[in-house]
Amino acid sequence: MTSSVPSSDSAAAPGSPAKAWISAFRPRTLPLALASIMMGGFLAAAHGQFRGTVVGLAALTTILLQILSNLANDYGDSQNGADSVHREGPQRAVQSGAISPAQMKKGMVVFGVLSFAAGISLLWVALGFSGVWVFLSFLVLGLSAIWAAVNYTAGAKPYGYAGLGDLSVFIFFGLVGVCGTYYLQARLLPLPVLLPAAALGCFATAVLNVNNIRDIRSDELAGKITIPVRLGAVRARRYHWLLLVLGFGAAIVYVALTYHSFWQWLFLLAAPLLVFNGRQVGQRQESMQLDPLLKQMAMSTLAFTLLFGLGQVLG
Repeated sequence: MTSSVPSSDSAAAPGSPAKAWISAFRPRTLPLALASIMMGGFLAAAHGQFRGTVVGLAALTTILLQILSNLANDYGDSQNGADSVHREGPQRAVQSGAISPAQMKKGMVVFGVLSFAAGISLLWVALGFSGVWVFLSFLVLGLSAIWAAVNYTAGAKPYGYAGLGDLSVFIFFGLVGVCGTYYLQARLLPLPVLLPAAALGCFATAVLNVNNIRDIRSDELAGKITIPVRLGAVRARRYHWLLLVLGFGAAIVYVALTYHSFWQWLFLLAAPLLVFNGRQVGQRQESMQLDPLLKQMAMSTLAFTLLFGLGQVLG
């Protein structure tokens, strides 16, 4: 249940094909992709509804979808011109020649099939024969996630080039990931769960925003009209602060609405990490100076998830 969010793109490793493929998988993006599954698991556990097998299969599906998205992003940007000599970030696998476009397309097919199989297994374990319409609804969501993973930068009309990547990331890394994981365990969805889901959606979108601010020059030259390209560098940095404030604010509102223990405020310890990221994004003007902030924002999101989730369970 994911679209493409970069987390400090790693360069295609020279040497063996295995190293090139592992690099193309972008392992550093996976913890961020798993954050929404973790949040859904924590919230279900806090409500006495935790199902380890469901969470495990949801995590597996998400990892496979994220790898699919990363491969499609590598392929799509190389074919559409965003991975050019003007790109400020590290070289990717197709761009560097470590993996050919044809090989990358085959890899996308493999991980598309694996993602679908894992998703069907998840739905079978979670729902079984009961709730045919619920099963079909989640199947549509799963197929939508596969479509979103591939068509972010690949396909005839990649939506990432139209500035819709932020919306996709917010939906799949936030609302679908958290709410879907929670529902498949508890078979119900309290409305307040939408708040921590929205918080993660905002933070994941912030990771994408840092990436897009870094690549604003090469994206504009390639016709990839991301939100920073539309807003300009100055307003894109203000937008970044908006995402951080809205995400943290959603978490505060959730705790205020469901408060029963001081442990629920444990996530406040993550505030300095987010403030640091916001300030540094505002201060660093050179593209390569922003690159480390991708990983820092992703790890801050993971820290927030762990602290928020533990606070809910301990409370």
